[in-house]
Amino acid sequence: MAIDRTQQIGPIGSTRPATPAPVRSAGGPSFQETLNGLQFSNHAAKRIDKRDLNLDAGKLDRLNSAISRAAEKGSKNSVVMLDDLAVVVDVKDRKVVTAINASAGKERVFTNIDSVVIA
Repeated sequence: MAIDRTQQIGPIGSTRPATPAPVRSAGGPSFQETLNGLQFSNHAAKRIDKRDLNLDAGKLDRLNSAISRAAEKGSKNSVVMLDDLAVVVDVKDRKVVTAINASAGKERVFTNIDSVVIA
């Protein structure tokens, strides 16, 4: 009896697959495909949600492109400016660390960055 080693299995005792199928809108790419490996820290996700910052598919594409350009230049930590949104990114891990509305009235100082990309 041969064992099919191509089949993915879930956690021990689980009957669900290890990788869920991507959720797609009618005819469009899945949300995960839109992210292209982009991750959000818990802190960034909370800030984006709490401040109702708009990160639509167009901005996500521009963000991914900006991160790729920063990586090509050897950046490690970058601020990406997306219209009125400033996003601090760990370039190597493609992870959004934090996000703020650039037009907010608070003091806006970014530390420990080596580049700024205007997307």
